[in-house]
Amino acid sequence: MKKQFIKVVLSCTVLVAGFTTTSCNKKSSGSKNVSRATGWQINAKEGGFQYNSDFKEQETSPGLVFIEGGTFTKGKVQDDVMHDWNNTPSAQHVQSFYMDETEVTNVMYLEYLDYLKSVYPPENPKYANIYIGALPDTLVWRNRLGFNETMTNNYLRHPAYAEYPVVGVNWIQAAQYAEWRTDRVNEAMLEREGYLAKDAKYQAITGEVNGTFNTEAYLNRPESVYNGQIDSLQGNKKKDSVSVFAKRSSGIISPEYRLPTETEWEYAAAALQGSREYNNYRGRKKYPWEGEYTRNGQRVGRGDQLANFKQGKGDYGGIAGWSDDGADITAEVKSYKPNDLGLYDMAGNVAEWVADVYRPIVDDQISDFNYYRGNIYTKTAIGADGKVNILRDSIVFDTLPNGKVVAVNLPGEILMVPVDSEETYLRTNFSESDNRGYRDGDAGSSRFFEQFNDEEDQENQRKMYNSPKHTISRDSLGNIVRGYDTNNERTTLINDEVRVYKGGSWRDRAYWLDPAQRRFLPQYMATDYIGFRCAMSRVGSKAKTKNKTVRGKKAK
Repeated sequence: MKKQFIKVVLSCTVLVAGFTTTSCNKKSSGSKNVSRATGWQINAKEGGFQYNSDFKEQETSPGLVFIEGGTFTKGKVQDDVMHDWNNTPSAQHVQSFYMDETEVTNVMYLEYLDYLKSVYPPENPKYANIYIGALPDTLVWRNRLGFNETMTNNYLRHPAYAEYPVVGVNWIQAAQYAEWRTDRVNEAMLEREGYLAKDAKYQAITGEVNGTFNTEAYLNRPESVYNGQIDSLQGNKKKDSVSVFAKRSSGIISPEYRLPTETEWEYAAAALQGSREYNNYRGRKKYPWEGEYTRNGQRVGRGDQLANFKQGKGDYGGIAGWSDDGADITAEVKSYKPNDLGLYDMAGNVAEWVADVYRPIVDDQISDFNYYRGNIYTKTAIGADGKVNILRDSIVFDTLPNGKVVAVNLPGEILMVPVDSEETYLRTNFSESDNRGYRDGDAGSSRFFEQFNDEEDQENQRKMYNSPKHTISRDSLGNIVRGYDTNNERTTLINDEVRVYKGGSWRDRAYWLDPAQRRFLPQYMATDYIGFRCAMSRVGSKAKTKNKTVRGKKAK
């Protein structure tokens, strides 16, 4: 036995002498800069595979709060006084994500307008509708029998309302703001990390550079950014006159800002983690805060309203004095306590747009993970040169049903086209580009659908959602002609352009403060009580803090 033991030790010694990366040298084999697949050096100066092996976790982008994902019951309301029957409780799981700490404020949106006005001056006929299309509708404050001209003229731009939530913004404008914000944050991040020269982000605003930064264009064709002038804006990463560009694998570029899904918004508003007891939720929450009442029951601030909302007929804040909620219209953000996740005004102030297309029923049979209705899958268009197609000076405008003209794209963005059979052939998880009406609104969902009818007969069948179809056209002089649908056979207001908005507002009774309540409005319409906040997906680990034990193993 002793002789055999010595033989084994000597064998291992020979291995160590011959190969420094064998299992006998655990420290060397575990090096993060040595490939466990090939044994090659990663990030070697001589070349080869380059990768950010120092990446730890996603950096929290400006304005956001981390929300750890989990399971909860969506659509669980305590009252249904409207008898909408659109809140069937369903168990859902939400992945971790980030959400704006507050609603997007007037000053945040004014920064966006200022950028558009500087880079795409409206006095240039080619750009005029870019800025105009992004302007909030300040006329939403008007009332036939009410004097609200002060808000009409001052609410958006006066410094007194700087930190109040922006209103008069439709769903399309909110989504476009999120896209713009993505580019500005990533532009600043690349400058900080040395991929762009210091203050490069301001040169498009001052006119020194003819073009702007777009995240997807940078990732796909970095040489096209800033209208092809990026070489002159390279930072200190540039080596020997050779441009160095960041990639997704660099771990620097953040995911896009976007509107939260309805499921994310409801999960974040309810903040059930504050009621957690071991692996269960303790009790039921009617509002984003604890308790069944809208007033503070704690010793400090007892009796104060926890949100601003309409308390009764003609009562938008209460009797002036200590019991007043402090706001008759919207309130300055952070005027009330945040919920258990650190989010402000998830009830009251303004209701908020979310990403989802509205349907009365949530189809939890098809999905109970990151539920979202609104997917339209696209892909990058490839030009004749085999490269990604960049829209340099080509701007596409869309005239909305209410006559408002908005820019579909900005110069420098990538042309996106619907996915086709190349992506859908023999797939089981999706079969077409537009999935907004999947299993609820398409021909196959209608009770009049017959599977074996020919295509012509199916087109003539009645659809489930027979909503009004207003038309917008232009005459020979280019003037907008608005056509109103006067058909008396219309049965619903629901279609694929109707979006969900969540939360109660300063105009709403306490009933709507329940996070599970849901309403809808056409995506092109704006009001004086709907605003929005942005969200961002989390990449990587579900939690920011690691569990101390890993399935039976003791922590080291």
